[in-house]
Amino acid sequence: SGNPCLVLPTGSGKSHIIAALCKDALQQWPETRILMLTHVKELIEQNAEKMRLHWPNAPLGIYSAGIGRRELGESITFAGIQSVRNKPDQIGHVDIILIDECHLVSHKDEGGYRTLITDLNIINPNLRVIGLTATPYRLGHGLITDKPAIFDALIEPVSIEQLIFQGYLAPLRSKHTKAILDVSGVHKKGGEYIESELQAAVDTDANNSAAVSEIMSLSEGRKAWLIFCAGVKHAERVASILQAEGVTAACVTGDMSKAERERILTEFKSGKIRALTNANVLTTGFDYPDIDLIGMLRPTMSASLYVQMAGRGMRPKSAAKDCLVLDFAGNVSRHGAITNVKPPSKKGEKEGDAPIKFCPECSEIVHMSVRECPGCGFAFPPPAPPKLKLYDDDIMGNDGTEMRVRSWTWRRHISRASGNEMLSVTYYGALSDPPITEYLAVLNQGYAGEKANNLLMLLARLSGAMQIVDSDANWLDSVSRAMNQARPPEIIEYKKDGKFFTLMKRKYDHATQEVSFTDSVRGQDAGAPSTSLSQLRLLS
Repeated sequence: SGNPCLVLPTGSGKSHIIAALCKDALQQWPETRILMLTHVKELIEQNAEKMRLHWPNAPLGIYSAGIGRRELGESITFAGIQSVRNKPDQIGHVDIILIDECHLVSHKDEGGYRTLITDLNIINPNLRVIGLTATPYRLGHGLITDKPAIFDALIEPVSIEQLIFQGYLAPLRSKHTKAILDVSGVHKKGGEYIESELQAAVDTDANNSAAVSEIMSLSEGRKAWLIFCAGVKHAERVASILQAEGVTAACVTGDMSKAERERILTEFKSGKIRALTNANVLTTGFDYPDIDLIGMLRPTMSASLYVQMAGRGMRPKSAAKDCLVLDFAGNVSRHGAITNVKPPSKKGEKEGDAPIKFCPECSEIVHMSVRECPGCGFAFPPPAPPKLKLYDDDIMGNDGTEMRVRSWTWRRHISRASGNEMLSVTYYGALSDPPITEYLAVLNQGYAGEKANNLLMLLARLSGAMQIVDSDANWLDSVSRAMNQARPPEIIEYKKDGKFFTLMKRKYDHATQEVSFTDSVRGQDAGAPSTSLSQLRLLS
């Protein structure tokens, strides 16, 4: 209910999902009118292109001064907020507003997005707003669902770890650089560094030369470099130093003509230009998968900007297996690992430290929980062992491995050995953790089915799964959909049993829930009646 926000990591196919949402709505309810909003023309063009790919004859119009098209009246309108913010009467009745990069919507009742939504809501009080973003937080405010806000809830269907494990994204590597940009004297306004002061602090001959020298020393085998700078003059100076060192480099700015920018980007993608510098230009709407080195010379307090910059290197590549991030700006230390970004504090709250550490051998930046450096294999000292305790059949209680869960995926599974249908759930942790899969034989008769159903009921209750009303014929798919939208446990403890994994423990909000594989009713409420398959429903 309300206005949900769909959280999708960079590279997860946001444009395709937008297209699928529009097509599904129009084909089920042909009278639906959809307004797709974003803030840059590149995203309008990308989203419209994917819409045509999914539905060539879609009733689609584009309204954008930057693109030079002003088309209203179609069932789906892809528009720039700057072009339509003052045109609610011309737009008229709208059923659904989709907002790409919706973290830019003000949490206060002000600004272009909020003004237009308020006006359109008067025309149609049943208007629904759906946001899409990779970064569901705002500088100085916290999560975009924190009140006052227009969005009511976050839907997080997939994580960066899942997409990397499944080959849809490339991993990032980062180094603790010797050259560090000092911003201790730079003031902030609205929670972000004042741009003029920031550029004056970081754009010095000593800083630029040291950064370029370190980039060149660590760039062996890297063919496409993207460097983020603190301002236009800073970007131009860094490009000049790279050129003086024999690197084919160019600078992209917001003031350059469209033809000139496209020429430079085409030469970059073809390999004629090795390094691109920019300032606040190539963060959204620019994708080149083969970027294999990112230089951060732009310190920022914005977690969203940090994620956008890092995300440029996460597309799967034709040659390199990863993208090296050289963070001269201290952004990783400030905001945390890309898979576990620390949302910005609310106004007035004290900033905390991100949970990271540095490898003493190769200076790789890793999450505090990582046991082995992915760069050089250095084994970090193990944490202090927990107090010994009795647990099931493990007399010392230390055989299991704990994993902090980032996300999970439920699906219908068909056993290769028996051909029986069942449910599977895969838990994803950090990139250094293996995906852990367990199987629930919920359609089996007798003890095995009862045990699996009891476990499913427990997980559904603890996770806050949505109610399922589909028929039994689609029951496995219905359960999977509901559980994929539910909250996974914070921590699991598992151990390897042959080629499979046994889950020994799950923790939700620090309350440990233990499910034994020899007691089919453990975890149920005391005195709760047994639940048959035909009665099983997951309740919120």
